[in-house]
Amino acid sequence: MTYQVKVEDRILEYPEHTSFLQLARQFQEQYEHDIVLVLFNGALRELNKEITSDGELIFVTTADNAGRKAYRRSVTLLMQRAVYNLAHEAGVKTTVRVDHSIGQAFYCELLGDTVVTEEYLGRLKAEMQRLVHEALPIAKQSIHTDEAVRLFAEHGMKDKEKLFRYRRSSRVNIYSIGNYVDYYYGYMVPDTGYLKYFDLKPYDEGFVLCFPGKDTRRVEEFVPSHKLFGVLKEASRWGKRMEIGTVGALNDAIARGGIRDVILVQEALMERRIGEIAQQIAANPEKKFVMIAGPSSSGKTTFSHRLSIQLMAQGLHPHPIALDDYYVNRVDTPRDENGEYDFECLEAIDVELFNHDMTTLLEGGTVDMPTYNFKTGKREYRGNKKTLGKQDILVLEGIHGLNDKLSYTLPGSSKTKIYISALTQLNIDEHNNLPTTDGRLIRRMVRDARTRNITARETFARWDSVRRGEERHIFPFQEQADSMFNSALIYEIAVLKTYAEPLLFHIERDCPEYVEAKRILKFLDYFLPVPSDDVAHNSILREFIGGSCFNV
Repeated sequence: MTYQVKVEDRILEYPEHTSFLQLARQFQEQYEHDIVLVLFNGALRELNKEITSDGELIFVTTADNAGRKAYRRSVTLLMQRAVYNLAHEAGVKTTVRVDHSIGQAFYCELLGDTVVTEEYLGRLKAEMQRLVHEALPIAKQSIHTDEAVRLFAEHGMKDKEKLFRYRRSSRVNIYSIGNYVDYYYGYMVPDTGYLKYFDLKPYDEGFVLCFPGKDTRRVEEFVPSHKLFGVLKEASRWGKRMEIGTVGALNDAIARGGIRDVILVQEALMERRIGEIAQQIAANPEKKFVMIAGPSSSGKTTFSHRLSIQLMAQGLHPHPIALDDYYVNRVDTPRDENGEYDFECLEAIDVELFNHDMTTLLEGGTVDMPTYNFKTGKREYRGNKKTLGKQDILVLEGIHGLNDKLSYTLPGSSKTKIYISALTQLNIDEHNNLPTTDGRLIRRMVRDARTRNITARETFARWDSVRRGEERHIFPFQEQADSMFNSALIYEIAVLKTYAEPLLFHIERDCPEYVEAKRILKFLDYFLPVPSDDVAHNSILREFIGGSCFNV
């Protein structure tokens, strides 16, 4: 039997039992980047799978989002195996925990009898390189969920044991390199020979596992983001103190009826942190401009309102202002490389007018504040006049808030810069971190559908462009912030689940966004649902699910 496969506008015939790996090897020289997966009839497939029908095939490389994730996942498994080998060789008990991503790297910590040193990392890297040279198969096996729970309990992987207690599916896929077995959320490359590009660097109490960036065959240099890492570490510490560091532990809290206390404590901690930032601002009367910036769906609007309330409690008179009101008229908006309006570049803001108005206010003058009409694409003036008194302070929110080119005429002493992002403290388990970008994507999808009549498919289609804008205009300035605020709520995915799933199921199989929708649905399946009844009306989560007491 033969199958007809459409590859790059060509119809080719392949005999039964032909693997996608054979096709990848046939076409690899035509691709700049390594082929690691395929899309076959719209479904993502690993290369070791065989062709079982006629269909259309698209190669997925390490330059693609799905391919990059598969590569990183596989390198992480490789690192786990190498840690296991070194511990077995030394006769000690040592495991490794993958905590969170930072830049183009994963931050990891050793648990047990081994201390991270330069010498140890040198041996670990050499062992990983040896495994790469041997090109060992990364084997996939489907086992019963009950067997997976027993297996991970035997290996001391308690986080995975908890995770699979709540698994609805009767079977689960596990991966192995030799006799080392683990579970990973997503697909893998065929063998260790694909994993040539990585590095290990000591950092803080552990080390970072570094990956390639845009250049898929060169490891990106690790540039520490100390402030951001500090926020991530504090979030992890808080999750561990609450004994909710993983999805399985969160599900335990939900199952035993303790989620209300988790919600109340999380919101109380967030309010305390906002109060601390307000105190720091109020302690310096020179600070007249609070500049808030952060990536999409960080909860900037709700944060600015809650910060304003805390500033009032400090005796100040805050005035929230959206930097979007200083957009140039749409006809003057720059266009991107695709000819679309680029609303995220600095040139989309009337920087000269903004600086004129802010300087006038700082010097005691009165300004007629603009309002941008998004329907007409024009700035309007509606008699909103402002004058800054002794206790007045402006709370400005927008993606360029941390960039001094936006506020070049304002003295540094007059500005407080705040970076806000949703930096989740939750991991799927000890070896699978929960990507911060996934949390923000789900937030945005739910809000888009509720407030803008934008479908989940459209949200997915725009997400890459949004991410590119963040990388250009927000992330390079995050370390310049005076304060960082983490808007992630440890329980939020369990609440968002009930809103997001219907939107995702509406995406048809033949849509380009179907693969990503299926991935997010699989991710949401790990969580037990939580109703929104106990979510406070001033919660940042209300900005996305509705019911906020603020005008968001």
